Amino acid sequence: MKFQAPKGVSEYFPPRSSWFERVIWKLEESALAANYRLIETPIFEDTELFARGVGETTDVVSKEMYTFEDRGGRSITLRPEGTAGVIRSIIENGLDRGQLPVKVFYTGPFFRAERPQAGRYRQFFQFGIEAVGVDDPALDAEVISVAHLAFQKLGLVDYQIQINSLGDQETRSRHKEALLTFLRGRNLDQETMERAEKNPLRIFDDKRGDIQKKIEAAPLLSQFLSPTSIEKFQLVKNYLNQLQIPFAVNDRLVRGLDYYTGTTFEFVHNRLGAQSTICGGGRYDGLMETLGGQALSGIGFGLGIDRTLLALESEGVELTDRQYVDIYIIPIGETSRNLALELAVNCRRGGFVADIAFGDRGLKGSMKAADKIAAHFVLVLGDDELSSGLGRLKRMSDGEEFSVSLTSLVEELRAFTSR
Repeated sequence: MKFQAPKGVSEYFPPRSSWFERVIWKLEESALAANYRLIETPIFEDTELFARGVGETTDVVSKEMYTFEDRGGRSITLRPEGTAGVIRSIIENGLDRGQLPVKVFYTGPFFRAERPQAGRYRQFFQFGIEAVGVDDPALDAEVISVAHLAFQKLGLVDYQIQINSLGDQETRSRHKEALLTFLRGRNLDQETMERAEKNPLRIFDDKRGDIQKKIEAAPLLSQFLSPTSIEKFQLVKNYLNQLQIPFAVNDRLVRGLDYYTGTTFEFVHNRLGAQSTICGGGRYDGLMETLGGQALSGIGFGLGIDRTLLALESEGVELTDRQYVDIYIIPIGETSRNLALELAVNCRRGGFVADIAFGDRGLKGSMKAADKIAAHFVLVLGDDELSSGLGRLKRMSDGEEFSVSLTSLVEELRAFTSR
């Protein structure tokens, strides 16, 4: 029987895995530069965490979660998003009792039972940051800037930052009443109307063309923003302009999770079709309190690593394979194999990438292998080298050879590479 990966999962192997790895490096580099620190949370959590945190009326909770009962009879869910688990960890471990804001980043696999298509997977990889404990529009701008800087360092160009404000509780309450009155007169199907009654904002996230046509004249949140919300949103825009980060205001941007309030944003790539959002996030005032913590504000984003890689490929960005080998050692005969392994380990301890021609491959085949893996230097070990303690180090870029002492190979290699 030949096994295959489950349908709808993203899987990475060489050389594309090097590009995947590079994306993560650049994201981490951008987060670390802004003083965000790593947090690792479980891949599965109590189902109620997501039901309460994400919202029972969302598609994520009602349709897309991988939920099962463990051996202890507890309802467990594979994490469909990152923020709820991070907030739970912050509360449980008392991080909110220290210096604020708490600034963390995370990366790893997430799971949603969705219909697989390009850029939408059942197991997908995400990078995210969260800044918890301070309600400051400057922090909103910083969070957006972290993603923007990472995308710039990766070489992405063809994307747009869309922002909106979902307002405060006063804003949401007045808008909800007006929106429901409007929707009740639109002749919507029963299922759509039932969902709207629970959370009318979700209607703006409905991708069906006929629904969007019916709600073209729907009242928008921006028409109901309180003076405080207007002031905060204007400050966010001012900061982004000051940072020279281009953006567009999208009055219909609501995101798909219930916990968002205030500033919300998406990075939309112009070449990815239906799955064009490569990063999205916003402020979530009230989420920590909902999950049993203090009434602290927070803001963050979730960035799709899979879609970012697709975006890079769509723009033709050259993502070279990260693989390189400083020295490739070719043992000729069983006796020299022991020394080859010892020398390789010593080189690795010295900070070099070292590999060996394993198996029974001959000299010609081993040299071809060295060329294929882009080895910088090659060292052949035979009987003569063993008896003399000297070897010939070949530089593959120009074919020049150097005599080296095997007992001081690391030092000599360091001298050659520093020239």
